[in-house]
Amino acid sequence: MPRGKDSGSARPAPKPPAERRPRPRWPESRHYAALDLGTNNCRLLIARPQGGGFTVVDAFSRIVRLGEGLATTGKLSDAAIERTLAALRICAEKLKRRNVALARSVATEACRQASNGSEFIERVYRETGIALDIITAEEEARLAVLGCHALLEPGDGPALVFDIGGGSTELVLVNSSAPVPRILDWHSAPWGVVSLTEAAGLADGADRGAAVYADMRARVAKSFAPFVSRLTPPAGTPRLLGTSGTVTTLASVHLGLASYDRSVVDGLIVPAAAMRGVSAGIARMSMAERAQVPCIGNERADLVVAGCAILETILDFWPAERLGIADRGIREGILRRLIGGASL
Repeated sequence: MPRGKDSGSARPAPKPPAERRPRPRWPESRHYAALDLGTNNCRLLIARPQGGGFTVVDAFSRIVRLGEGLATTGKLSDAAIERTLAALRICAEKLKRRNVALARSVATEACRQASNGSEFIERVYRETGIALDIITAEEEARLAVLGCHALLEPGDGPALVFDIGGGSTELVLVNSSAPVPRILDWHSAPWGVVSLTEAAGLADGADRGAAVYADMRARVAKSFAPFVSRLTPPAGTPRLLGTSGTVTTLASVHLGLASYDRSVVDGLIVPAAAMRGVSAGIARMSMAERAQVPCIGNERADLVVAGCAILETILDFWPAERLGIADRGIREGILRRLIGGASL
């Protein structure tokens, strides 16, 4: 039988024009990643979308002290670079193993300040394939707020969110009346736990007493002064939320935890007076005594005093009765942007 055009032979349906094709939706199995390389820590989160948020499927955190000695030399040391590259190689392997579809990796104060910061970024990409963006202090503050603001207590008037880092501390005043807060003012001070420790002459781990602690607090207060001068007394009950290794460590000490437990600490509300007491008590300890405290240990014994000084200085000018503790921040802010398009 001859084949005619009506013979019923199967033919593929024509494809619709590109502009009419349905846009693909990202499957929930798709993995996203956020890497935060700070002055003290290297942290990675890998997550997949779930509902209106995300679920973490892998994580990594290591103290690398990238900014060690930076205040003296103005550059990243060879030893610090090697420690950091070792951590980033582990991150690169995790990204590859999880087949991450989209990632953003950021570097903060140490790379902003170091004369060889750009050279280091190039080496990281060459040796690990990780493309680090050196972000501004403002972007750092915005990402931190985006990542942790959900833990702010309900209330009226502006709230203060702070992030005590290794090389800087970000202070952000927010209006939280909307689902995504609006930033009213922000400030970045050049003191974090590494930079303040080194400036105070405690980098060798020596114990130099109350006078040095008072000097640390005075340095921090001076750096906060421009921001404090712009503040007006908060209406209603002042609200305060902190995100950093300092506040999570001090909260763990307050709770008397034998080992760190994120599920207990993240979202905890602690009386400000209790956190002052913990800070003052730690500042009076010797290095050896601090190293014996669970959740401080040898890794944090030399730097935690600087964190206490910064926290107490924040409590001096923002009269909150309670302090919210967040074990989330920049990485979660990055993921919220990557997955949900959130911004502020």
